[in-house]
Amino acid sequence: MLNIRNCLAAFCLVVSAAPVQARDYHYSDAHLHFVDFFQESDGMDQLLKAMDKGDIDHVMISGIPVAKKWHENEPKRPRYYAGDDAAVYWYSATDVVVAAALKELDEEQRKRFHPFLSGFNPNDKNADAHIRRMLDMDPGLWQGLGEIFTRHDDVTALTQGDTPRANNEALTRVYHLAAEFDLPVMLHSNITSKRERNPLYLAELEEPLRNHPHTRFIWAHAGTSMELHRHQEKLDFLLPTVKRLLDDYPNLYVDLSWTMLRPYLLDSAGAPDPDWVALVARHPTRFMIGSDVVGRFEGLGEAMRAFDPFLDALPEAVARKVARDNFLAVLPRKRQAEVQ
Repeated sequence: MLNIRNCLAAFCLVVSAAPVQARDYHYSDAHLHFVDFFQESDGMDQLLKAMDKGDIDHVMISGIPVAKKWHENEPKRPRYYAGDDAAVYWYSATDVVVAAALKELDEEQRKRFHPFLSGFNPNDKNADAHIRRMLDMDPGLWQGLGEIFTRHDDVTALTQGDTPRANNEALTRVYHLAAEFDLPVMLHSNITSKRERNPLYLAELEEPLRNHPHTRFIWAHAGTSMELHRHQEKLDFLLPTVKRLLDDYPNLYVDLSWTMLRPYLLDSAGAPDPDWVALVARHPTRFMIGSDVVGRFEGLGEAMRAFDPFLDALPEAVARKVARDNFLAVLPRKRQAEVQ
C-alpha cells in the first residue's frame, strides 16, 4: 500500500512539474501607420518581411493625416513631430502613398491589408465630399476611416488651424458617410488634458457614439497618450469609464495599442492587471491590439508579441479573438466574408 501511495505521489509530482503548453498566437495589427510624420516609410517589402516574421496575418494600414514642417528658420531637420516647435499641417496625399503601395502587391498579398483613409481635415465640412471622391476613385480599396486625429495633446498644439473635436459638425457628416459605406471609424480623442484627473473631454466622444448607433467606432488607445502619462502616470478613472461606455454603446470598440499596454494591461513588473483581464473577458469581441508603428517596421513583431503576457491571462478563445479576429470582425461586412 505504501508503494502504491509513493507511486501516486511521484506521478502527481511529475504532472504538476510538467510545463504548461505555451500558446502560439497569430495576430491582426489593428493600428499601423505606413508612413511617419514626414510621409516617409521603410517600404512595403520590409513591412511584408516583418509581418511574416512576426506571425501577423493582417494589418490595418493607414497614412498619417498630418505632415511635419521643416521650418525655414531651423538649420536641422527635425526627426519627429515633437522635435521642434514647427507646425504640422493636414496632408491629404498620405492616402495616395498608401494606395500606391498596395497596388504594387499581388492579389493574395493585398488580402492581408485593410487600408483606412485618413488624409482629410476633420475641421472642414468639405471632408465628407473629399472622402466620397476618394472612395469613388478606388472602389473597394478603402475599408475604414482613420486614424482621425481630434484631441491629441502636443500634436493638436502644433497643428495649423482649429483644434478638432470628435463631436464637431464636419465629423458628424463623416460619420453619416461611414455608416452609408459600412466603414469603421478609428478616432484618436484624448479622454482628458495633461493635468485634469477626470474624463474632461469624454462628452466629445460620447456624443457621436450616442448619435450614430449604426457607425462602428474604434477608440484609439482608449483616449490615452504618452504626453498624458508624462503628467499623470496612470489615469485611475480610465477603467470604470471604459466599462460604462462598453455597456452603454454596442458600437464602441477599443484599440489597446501604444500607451494601453503599460501601465494598464501590464504593471511595471510585466504582470497582467486582473481588472483589465476581467473587463476584456467580459467583452470578448470589443478589444483589439496593434503596434501603432509609424513607417518603421523592424520592431513590428516584438511590438505585437509584447501583448502575449496579457493574452495568456485571458481564456484561450478570448485571447485569440483579441489577438487576431476582433479587428477583422469590424471591417465592412463584404470584406469580412473574404478574410475569415
